[in-house]
Amino acid sequence: MTANNQVVAAFVAAINEGDKAAFEALLAPDATMSDDGSDRDLGQWTDREIFSAGGHFTVESQEPDGLSMLARFRNETWGEMKTRWRFVLTPDGSKIQRFETGQA
Repeated sequence: MTANNQVVAAFVAAINEGDKAAFEALLAPDATMSDDGSDRDLGQWTDREIFSAGGHFTVESQEPDGLSMLARFRNETWGEMKTRWRFVLTPDGSKIQRFETGQA
């Protein structure tokens, strides 16, 4: 399943393709994130959990706007788990301002 929102769909594709440059291009300069309710350093977290660990994202269900979803996320460190994701876009809708994830 592809995300309904084109920016979020590009985020998922960048993760699945291991394309860190494309991923970073989707983020606002001051983007933030949280994991299981705790704010994390976005760069360190994405390096550890996604890009150096072979992260892969499969959308299972989503809200009609594509900004909230359930997904199966897997990496070489933790294996596969069901996760929830919520995205906040910049006011013009072109970049991700914040994303929140955690086990579902």
